[in-house]
Amino acid sequence: MHYPELAAERDTWILAQRPRRNKLDPLRPSAFLVEEECSASGEVVAVATIFLANRECPWRCLMCDLWRNTLPGDTPPGSIPAQIEYALSRLSPARQIKLYNSGSFFDRKAVPLEDHAAIAGLVSGFERVIVECHPALVGEDCLRFRDRLGSRLEVAMGLETIHPQILEKLNKRMTSAQFAAAADRLRANDIHLRVFILVQPPFMPASEALAWAARSLDFAFDCGATAATLIPTRAGNGAMEALLAQGEFSPPTLGMLEAAAAYGVGMGRGRAFVDLWDISRIATCPCCRDGRIARLRRMNLEQRILPAIACDACGGQG
Repeated sequence: MHYPELAAERDTWILAQRPRRNKLDPLRPSAFLVEEECSASGEVVAVATIFLANRECPWRCLMCDLWRNTLPGDTPPGSIPAQIEYALSRLSPARQIKLYNSGSFFDRKAVPLEDHAAIAGLVSGFERVIVECHPALVGEDCLRFRDRLGSRLEVAMGLETIHPQILEKLNKRMTSAQFAAAADRLRANDIHLRVFILVQPPFMPASEALAWAARSLDFAFDCGATAATLIPTRAGNGAMEALLAQGEFSPPTLGMLEAAAAYGVGMGRGRAFVDLWDISRIATCPCCRDGRIARLRRMNLEQRILPAIACDACGGQG
C-alpha cells in the first residue's frame, strides 16, 4: 500500500509499518554519553547527553525512528529524575547537558510537570541545558522551566525542511510559519534555539536536495537559531523502508552531506553541525570514508570549511 495522500490516514499507515519497540526500564535512560561540541562562544566543551526513556511522542512523523526507545504508556512520575541521576553518577564531568527524550520535553505525559523542579535541581550545575520540543508545545511550561534553571535554556526543534509540500507529507502537523512563531516566542523570552534539518527527506529528488537543505538553513538562521544540525535522512523505522521499496525515498550520499555542511558552516550565521550517528550507512567507499567522516567531525568542532578529501576510487561520491 502506498503512502496515503490524505493526512487523516497517515498515522494508521505509519503505525502499520513499524517493527517492535525496544523494551526499556523506566528508571534507566536508554543511553548516555559525554561528547564534545563547539559552543556558542566558539569553545569546544564537554556535553553530557542523556537519552531519556519516556512516553512516545504523540506526533507520528514519517521519518522518525526515536519511538523504538520509548515506553508503551505515560511516563511514571519520578522516573525522569531517576534516569538523570543514574546517568550523571556514571558520566565524566561536562559543562553542558542535553536531555534528549524521543519526543517533546514539554509534553506532560512524556516528562511529568511535577518532575520539572527535581530535574532543574539535578542539572543546575550545568551552564547550558538543551531539551527537545515540538513547536506546538513551546508555551508556559517552557517559560516556567527556564525560570527554575540557574543556567541558559536552549530548545531544539525539528524544522526538517521548508519545502511546503514535503513538510506536510512528513506528518509533523506543522507549517514553517508555525515553526517561526515558536522560534519568535523563544527569542522573545531569551531562550536559545537549535534546529534540526533533514538532508534529502522522502519525496525529494536528489537533484533538489542540496538546494532545499540550504534554503532550510537560511530559514533556521533567519528564525534566530544559534545552531542547526543537518541529519542525513535514514531508514530504520519500517515506514522509510516501505518508501524506499516504492521509490519514494533514497538516502543522501556522503558527498551531498558534505556540500550541505560546507554551505552551513560557510554562512557564518551560527553553528552548523552534521549528525554523524550511524554515518557509515551512507559512507560506503572503504578507501575514503574514514577520512571524510573525520573531516566532518573536525568541521563540527572547528566551524570552518576544511579541504575536501579526494578519492580516486569513488570520485568523492561514495
